[in-house]
Amino acid sequence: MKKERKITHADLLHGPLAGKIVLFALPLALSSILQQLFNMADTAVVGRFASSQAMAAVGANAALINLIVALFVGISVGVNVRISAYIGMGVEERISRAVHTSILVAVIAGIFLLALGIFLSKPLLLLVNTPDDVIDLAILYLRIYFLGMPASLIYNFGSAILRSKGDSRRPLYALALAGVINVILNLVFVIGFRMSVAGVGLATVISNIISAFLIIWFLMHEEETYRLDLRKLTIEKNDLKFMLKIGLPAGGQGMLFSLSNTVILSAINSFGYAAAAGSTACGNYEAYSYLLVNAFSQAGLTFTSQNFAARQYDRCKKIYRLTFAFALIGAAALDAVFLAGRSFFLGVFTADEAVIEYGLMRMFRVLVFQWLVSTYEVAGSTLRAMNYSLTPTLLMVFGTCILRIIWVSFIFPLNPTFPFLLTVYPISWIITGSLVIGTYLYLRKKVFAMPPVNTVE
Repeated sequence: MKKERKITHADLLHGPLAGKIVLFALPLALSSILQQLFNMADTAVVGRFASSQAMAAVGANAALINLIVALFVGISVGVNVRISAYIGMGVEERISRAVHTSILVAVIAGIFLLALGIFLSKPLLLLVNTPDDVIDLAILYLRIYFLGMPASLIYNFGSAILRSKGDSRRPLYALALAGVINVILNLVFVIGFRMSVAGVGLATVISNIISAFLIIWFLMHEEETYRLDLRKLTIEKNDLKFMLKIGLPAGGQGMLFSLSNTVILSAINSFGYAAAAGSTACGNYEAYSYLLVNAFSQAGLTFTSQNFAARQYDRCKKIYRLTFAFALIGAAALDAVFLAGRSFFLGVFTADEAVIEYGLMRMFRVLVFQWLVSTYEVAGSTLRAMNYSLTPTLLMVFGTCILRIIWVSFIFPLNPTFPFLLTVYPISWIITGSLVIGTYLYLRKKVFAMPPVNTVE
């Protein structure tokens, strides 16, 4: 009698979808929101207990950090798709090599980013017109932050491995514990030892190390198929090639998004520290809305990857409809909450009236439209799960990045006011969403009618 194979991962291929998608996405959303809360803690602690210049210094690094790390974090998308495809096609014996390839790539990339961040911090901050009264603090924070980059990438890649098998909870547990320690250390270093931005940077590095350690521990105690054995770390060529095929366009898109935001940051910095600090404060709440969208987008990526590999195309269509609806409605509701309590939420960061004024301007021109991000994020992730990674990247680069750079370079100078500068955000979201959704619907009709192909090799 044939022995039945033990299923060691969540079953995303059968049964009702809505509940499973929510149960997968909520821990992921909570993980991202917790991470953002801890980032907010960095900003709020230095803003309240150091200075507005220190808060602006921390905020001035956000776009640059995203720009530098986006390419490598994007590769973790390829990790998710690769392992999910193995599961969907029933070739779990190949998963172990993908796990070990992923972790080794994370270590190598993290060391590279550590060196890059330390040596290029000053030139990059000067390039984005960081205000003179902020530049020294910003350089110090960026250099300390990048000391934790190897740990940060290990956490991201390890989390992608766990998510590919339907486990979005343990990354949440790891992040929650590390984040609580981060907040405690922020208070100790900044209030107790008067370390200002150096304190919040050091707290972030320590918390990254803790979260990476926990993820590695989880993987080392996994079922045999997914178990990490440090003695077996190696790079398997075919797995790396696939991860790069899917991940590099996703990472490149993230880099170009960050580049366009860095161009906008440079324009924002030209209005002085109050504009930089106000944008930083509001930007934290914009991030919550985006992270909720991203959670359902990542759910769509994982669910679609498995079902697409299993050739369950009707189920793929339903996954897209559900994840898009959940992302759009959830983000709109969250935006409404932040707008309703705008005075309180901005007051968390600062009592400086000039900073609050700029924060309010951004809320009514950017945050109110943040839900539009769901139009291209969910469709883009679904396309990547169908092995179309470059297509959404090119569309998003055109609809968002290029448009924003053109706006700042040629249109904004015609009316160089802070509100007019921010108008580019909703305009770019509408254009990008229309392009990506239209392309997804076209390719879906074409691909689902084609004969099945091997998505593993």
